[in-house]
Amino acid sequence: MTVRQDSKLKALNSRLKGRNLNVSRPGLVLVTLCVAATVYAARPTFWEVSTEPEFLRGEIENLAVDTFGRLTLGPTSAPVYETTAPFVWTLLGTPDGTMYAGSGNDGQVYRIDPSGKGSVFFDADELEVHALALVPGGGLYVGTSPNGKIYKVEASGASAVFFDPPDRYIWSLVVDGAGNVFAATGDQGKIYKIAPNGTGSEFYATKATHAMTLAFDRQGQLLAGTESPGRVFRLDQSGKPFVLLESSHDEIRTLKLDARGNIYAAAVSGRPPAPLTQPQPGQAQPAPALTPSVSTEITVVAVGVAGDTQVSQPSTPTTPARGGPVGALYRISPDGAWDLLWESRSDTPYDIAIEPTDTILLATGGAGKIYRLSGDPYQPTLIARANAQQVTSLLPQSEGRVVVATSNPGKIVRLSAARADVGTYTSDVRDAQTVALWGTIKWVGNAPAGGRIDIVTRSGNTNPPDETWSDWSAAYADRDGSQIASPRARYLQWRARFTGGRGDAPVLTSVTAAYLPRNQRPRVSSITIHPPGTVFQRPFPNDPEIAGFEGGTPERPGSQAQAGSSPALGRRTYEKGLLTFVWRAEDDNGDDLSYDIFYRQEGDTSWKLLKRAVTEEILVWDTTSVPNGRYTVRVVASDARSNSPSTALNGSRESASFEVDNVPPVITVTASRRENGRAVITLDVRDAHSSVQKVDYSLDGDRWQAIYPRDGIADSRFEQFELILEGEAASRGVILRATDALNNTSSVRGETGK
Repeated sequence: MTVRQDSKLKALNSRLKGRNLNVSRPGLVLVTLCVAATVYAARPTFWEVSTEPEFLRGEIENLAVDTFGRLTLGPTSAPVYETTAPFVWTLLGTPDGTMYAGSGNDGQVYRIDPSGKGSVFFDADELEVHALALVPGGGLYVGTSPNGKIYKVEASGASAVFFDPPDRYIWSLVVDGAGNVFAATGDQGKIYKIAPNGTGSEFYATKATHAMTLAFDRQGQLLAGTESPGRVFRLDQSGKPFVLLESSHDEIRTLKLDARGNIYAAAVSGRPPAPLTQPQPGQAQPAPALTPSVSTEITVVAVGVAGDTQVSQPSTPTTPARGGPVGALYRISPDGAWDLLWESRSDTPYDIAIEPTDTILLATGGAGKIYRLSGDPYQPTLIARANAQQVTSLLPQSEGRVVVATSNPGKIVRLSAARADVGTYTSDVRDAQTVALWGTIKWVGNAPAGGRIDIVTRSGNTNPPDETWSDWSAAYADRDGSQIASPRARYLQWRARFTGGRGDAPVLTSVTAAYLPRNQRPRVSSITIHPPGTVFQRPFPNDPEIAGFEGGTPERPGSQAQAGSSPALGRRTYEKGLLTFVWRAEDDNGDDLSYDIFYRQEGDTSWKLLKRAVTEEILVWDTTSVPNGRYTVRVVASDARSNSPSTALNGSRESASFEVDNVPPVITVTASRRENGRAVITLDVRDAHSSVQKVDYSLDGDRWQAIYPRDGIADSRFEQFELILEGEAASRGVILRATDALNNTSSVRGETGK
């Protein structure tokens, strides 16, 4: 969000139409707002939707968003068949237009005729159907999981177990020209070859956890993708393997070929799409399933390069970044060279379809997106998004149509290449944080002859919207700025309806709504009192000034820098008599704040001003200007710099109490005597305001040595000490020094006596 002064003035002028008032100078803005709404902030907020990620936060029906963030009419979608299964894993088409869909968690295969009528064609004892293949001459091979079996189902629906391997999962089935069936299995990563009569044997053990997907190249050689590790194999007729690709991902989920013999491999970092099942007694827990979701309606959009995807240059090996890409698409050319075409940190690829124009469709999970990859180099365009978690299978049909299967929940939908006549975009909900005064709504777009774009709004105080919200407003007439007619509330939403005309479709590139949030009181969240004498240099080179202090530095001979530093304040130093306060304040409106600082001595009932209109969150107080005692500081934050006098608000906080003491302790030598060759000095140390921290002595200017109080602990304002010097030390000169808790120091000469 940005605040632009010209837009602000336009919004305000529109608000004041009919009152013969006009604002032409920024200086008049605050004054006029006082009249319009005395309890609202002076600075408006602008909610702008103009980019592809911003448009995708809303709900799109029969619209498209291209790579430049333009919203326009897109292709239509229509339901084909609604299953009762949470997952539709795979689609298979026949020459006459019939479709078969393998599902979970009931292990059923649906048969859908060209008119969209469907029914359960086969119901397995197992829970999942991930693999389907046509039987030459009619019928269907069905691979199930867990406790994987391959069934042969006649066209009449009669079925029998065709092959029963010891493996748990049947992930993929393909049939060669001789009618042999190849099966990719897990969790031992084996590939089986089964003759048309149902006798089969191990064709190749991949040494991976799962053999996930199978296909044939143009020479009829078998291709296989595996999981753990994610590799692509080519196997000759005898089962001799050759690795075409060793990816940086965990799994090769699917393989597809184009007319030129290029192999496309969808790679995933993560577990294979295992079913949602309960383990049978004695069985291992199957891999986690996809998380159930809600609605399944697909909404078609055409989007530019997605923000969470990236296109890599050809033939460049990749290493997953921190967090790692979760999905990728590789292309392996007939000569064995491979390219990384697409990579995403959020979208998991499930299926690939090659279009007649050599563009690639990529079905993904996570947010139910379908990408089209086109151009040179390939660029991803989002052409469809389902209100389901995964798009699991794609089945291209004639005239540019594509049948799409989803999971979480399981639906089958057909996408058409024809442009829709009508489309609707509903924005996400804007939260103004408090009840707001709505300003103007404007948009940028065009509608050719016969076409139109209608913008309406509604508002409410609940999120998500419900029956308590206002009705949708009438369509706004002025795209350069119309006053929002919806009632004042916390939340706002807008809707655009597109109607196609002759020729080009209407295009919308941005919508901007202005509002004035209610002014919120600033808050002082914390006050930090640094130890007495601790100050900080400003954090700029060649500028040794003390941050937050505008007075002269008190005289202190021998001031020395101390260890430690503050990243925000610069180097820490010591200046006796100064006390540094640092505070933190917040303002929900983002207003500029200023601060008035007050102080009060313990026992006083009124606050005295210390400093007014401070703009930094720091102040240094020269405490030598006040008597010793116990004090409290109060910081008052004001947003008057961003608001009119009648709408400005204050917020304050008091510090913890602290001691001001600039008077050193008093040392009184009570006795000095010699006895048995020793010198004994007794002394009292008294401080008027703070506890005695330590007492030490020095012999003829030598190093300082501690003297301990008679009661063993220095914890009060009066302490008694005894110093005993023996031998040669008893005849040397003695300096006694006392320091209180606030670092005030005094010293006297001690007499060792005669």
